[in-house]
Amino acid sequence: MKAKKSLGQNFLKSETALRNIAKAGEIKKEDVILEIGPGKGALTERLLEHAGLIIAVEKDRELFEFLKIKFEKEINSRSLVLIHGDILKFNIIEVLRQGLKTYKVIANIPYNITGAILKKFLTENNQPELMILMVQHDVAKRILARNRKESILSISVKMYGEPKIVMKVGARYFSPTPKVDSAVISIKNISRKIFQENKLDENKFWEIVKTGFAHKRKKLSSNLKTLKYIGNSCVDKLGNKRAEDLSLEDWIYLAKT
Repeated sequence: MKAKKSLGQNFLKSETALRNIAKAGEIKKEDVILEIGPGKGALTERLLEHAGLIIAVEKDRELFEFLKIKFEKEINSRSLVLIHGDILKFNIIEVLRQGLKTYKVIANIPYNITGAILKKFLTENNQPELMILMVQHDVAKRILARNRKESILSISVKMYGEPKIVMKVGARYFSPTPKVDSAVISIKNISRKIFQENKLDENKFWEIVKTGFAHKRKKLSSNLKTLKYIGNSCVDKLGNKRAEDLSLEDWIYLAKT
């Protein structure tokens, strides 16, 4: 079955990576796992060995029909719920209404919608407790801000959870072979705890961050002057700093003051 470039399909064929993804998920029998884009079902097989219920959402009609046959037994036994649909339009709340309260997202995701997937699930009313995702290696490094330069992406992930790189996965372990290496990341303890503890308005916080990063080459003080509710004294204290120079704690402090 040929991968579709338009859907960002690259099928993982490394047994070591598949095992490590499942291991990183710390899966228990009572866990509910949401898998995004199961593809040919290689990761699905590993997840079924550990979890009580897998909800797999596949956009590709051809692959969906293939998976229906491959996992007919698991679908009939209700250990796997296979859904044909677009994950960005998928409503997890409808599934959670069936008595399910918590879930984990574990997936080798299409790289062209990495940012959209992170935004959707980190800001859901019903957030997953944990996310284990295969992403581009460069994206993983940006999320962790390994160069000590923050971005909207890194701040966005760290405000809701605790990111960590689990392992690097070379391009040769995928079919077709992509042009870049990949990495498995984990995001643990997902919640709105930071917002609640600091009494921050979520929408206003993101307005400040997005405004700060609006013009990357400009000084942060210049960007933030457009926000009338941030005092001049607070802006002046930023000096010549740019948005990327502020840590998560700095953004929290700025939003509080």
